[in-house]
Amino acid sequence: MSASVPRLVIAAPSSGSGKTTVATGLMAAFAARGLAVSPHKVGPDYIDPGYHALATGRVGRNLDAYLCGPELVGPLFLHGAQGCDIAVVEGVMGLYDGAAGEGELASTAHVAKLLGAPVVLVVDASSQSRSVAALVHGFASWDPEVRVGGVILNKVASDRHEELLREALEQAGVPVLGVLRRAAQVDTPSRHLGLVPVAERQGAAVEAVAAMAAQVLDGCDLGALEALARAAGAVPGGSAPWTPASPTHHPTRSDEADERRAPVVAIAAGPAFTFSYAEHTELLTAAGADVVTFDPLRDEELPEGTAGLVIGGGFPEVYASELSANEPLRKAVAELAGSGAPVAAECAGLLYLCRELDGLPMCGVLDAGARMSERLTLGYRDAVAVGDSVLAAAGTRMRGHEFHRTVVEPGSGAEPAWGVRGPRPRVEGFVQRGVHASYLHTHWASEPGVARRFVERCRTS
Repeated sequence: MSASVPRLVIAAPSSGSGKTTVATGLMAAFAARGLAVSPHKVGPDYIDPGYHALATGRVGRNLDAYLCGPELVGPLFLHGAQGCDIAVVEGVMGLYDGAAGEGELASTAHVAKLLGAPVVLVVDASSQSRSVAALVHGFASWDPEVRVGGVILNKVASDRHEELLREALEQAGVPVLGVLRRAAQVDTPSRHLGLVPVAERQGAAVEAVAAMAAQVLDGCDLGALEALARAAGAVPGGSAPWTPASPTHHPTRSDEADERRAPVVAIAAGPAFTFSYAEHTELLTAAGADVVTFDPLRDEELPEGTAGLVIGGGFPEVYASELSANEPLRKAVAELAGSGAPVAAECAGLLYLCRELDGLPMCGVLDAGARMSERLTLGYRDAVAVGDSVLAAAGTRMRGHEFHRTVVEPGSGAEPAWGVRGPRPRVEGFVQRGVHASYLHTHWASEPGVARRFVERCRTS
């Protein structure tokens, strides 16, 4: 694939400016023109990519320079964009907001520079007129390596308001590529951790994406936006697409025999467990697993022949009653874990393995209780494996992200999963027999050996 795939980064001065509406609507509008669109999201967010997938018909992918390292941003982007005509990357927070205390690391601006991609700045113009020029000028000139190629004005009140904004921006020298009026129908509902995931909204989510597309088609200059994307040039650094296959692995006859006996790895899915990176499934498959999904809200049995279990993030607290009511599956999970089979659980998966969640029985794999909390725990984490587990050897260093409003007591077991480094070092999570359970969301592309180790344990446990 050519490393010069046309691309745009959709950014904003701050959260709440309308990035998701514009990015998702633009993806859908390009797709409606017959273009194959590659959707991407800066940062660890799992929810926006679901809307991106609806808009494009392709899996949404994340680009996180903290979790995966700056060196993987270009290759992961190219991997996701293979076979596509254009790529749209939705930013995170404000354009220059990165990992706390780490300068530009993992900011939208950082990712835009790593990709050599032009930035389109989405500005909430609802409470300003001439001042918009000063704001745009500041963002466009702050870092000369960041190319702000245009502005899309959001929440414009009237024709007169638009006229004032355009007059002001002529002085800033940044072209206006779109003007969007206020439109309540494109609003997407939120709750304690952000937007409600696509899997929970179904038809309503499809309608919301269609409304976003209609608004972008009506208010944006798609021709100018596509031309800006096509002027991006090659991705810097001569990046080649990332691949889930190990570059040092060469199949042998024993490998071929193992492939005939591919262990079944079951991944929790459905409305309660929507947080997953596409690369995890690809890595597990490349390592020789037969990956099958199941829905803990509805399925009373694990997939036939399950040898290992992956339970990612999501909202079990919202579905605690339904999860608890599915007693046959809770027992099946407990039995699998009790047999020593590999089980990897992150955040929501951790809660599901606990004894109870908000007083309702869960799987009881871990002797710990979970409950909702008023306090939001949020941030990147630098972690090291405390001991050997089905995921990592002792001393393996990985970066993760924590994002929840729940508390697990105790916070760690006799064998913790991770030692979290930083100003206030601590241990967290649980390792017992084949179980690795933790609050930390990790991106396995940063350490592909995690998937290979997990699949190998599935073969031998």
